[in-house]
Order: sequence, then C-alpha cells, then structure tokens
Amino acid sequence: MRNAMVAILALSAAAAVTAANPTPAAAYDYPYCAQGRSVGIPGECAYSNYAQCVAAASGRGLSCNVNPRAALNQYPPRRRVYRDY
Repeated sequence: MRNAMVAILALSAAAAVTAANPTPAAAYDYPYCAQGRSVGIPGECAYSNYAQCVAAASGRGLSCNVNPRAALNQYPPRRRVYRDY
C-alpha cells in the first residue's frame, strides 16, 4: 500500500511540473532606449515611455532616444513599384 501511495505521489508531482511549465517570453522592442558611453547604442531599451527612460538615465550620464529597432518595425517595408508609362 505504501509503494502505491509513493507512486501516486511521484506521478502527481511529475504531472504538476509538466503542467506548470512556463511558455517562453515573447520578444518585445520597447520604444525608448537609454544611450551613452557606458551602455552603447542602441543602449538599454527597456522603457515603455519617455518619462521612465529619463528617470532611469538621470545621474548616469545617459540620454534617451527612440529605439531604432522599434521605430523600424512600425512600418511595412517599402517596395519599389515599376510602372509602364
């Protein structure tokens, strides 16, 4: 009886671990980056608004700019159209 209880406990623990497996995080490009000598370019791109970026950059010799990856991902790629005139 004791072996059956241990087996049930082990199976339920394995099932709980399998069910609780986290999914991988989705990549997200935040719109603002703190840039400077210590962090380079594009810098620390972890700020969702300009005020957060300025608050994190103050006292560190950094400036805040638009994230180039996020800016480039907003617009669809341009395709050249050739017309027969």
